[in-house]
Amino acid sequence: MHIAAIEFGTISGDYLAQNVVAAVLYFLVGVGVLVAGFVMVDVLTPGNLRQLVFVERRPNAVAVASGMYVALALVVATAIIASSSDLGQGLVDAAVYGIVGVVLQGVALVVLEVVVPGRFRDLITDERLHPAAIATAVALIAVGAVNAAALS
Repeated sequence: MHIAAIEFGTISGDYLAQNVVAAVLYFLVGVGVLVAGFVMVDVLTPGNLRQLVFVERRPNAVAVASGMYVALALVVATAIIASSSDLGQGLVDAAVYGIVGVVLQGVALVVLEVVVPGRFRDLITDERLHPAAIATAVALIAVGAVNAAALS
């Protein structure tokens, strides 16, 4: 009868500490990019987006904001994955790629406003969910996926 041996290898506290610090720093960069994205969406949509989403619970504002946040999360995650393995350069890469992603998502939102019939901006404050808000959210997610793929 054979008993399987389990090999745990060596455990390095320094390596673990460095990875924890890197994770926290990448998290902070990612949150910073997401905040920039929130501000960008707020500027490009009528009214105070935070008020519309969290206080007034306007479904169209929620749909468009949610689509944008999913898209930006794809961009931020890909920016972090595609960044340099060197921590300093990786943080700069993730921040720059993330901000480029925010700008491209903003351009996509403006282009959608121009090419789509009607004005979804007029729907943001409406109390009833409109199909255009859902279509806009899905289009933003699709653009975010393309945006993320361009970073990899």
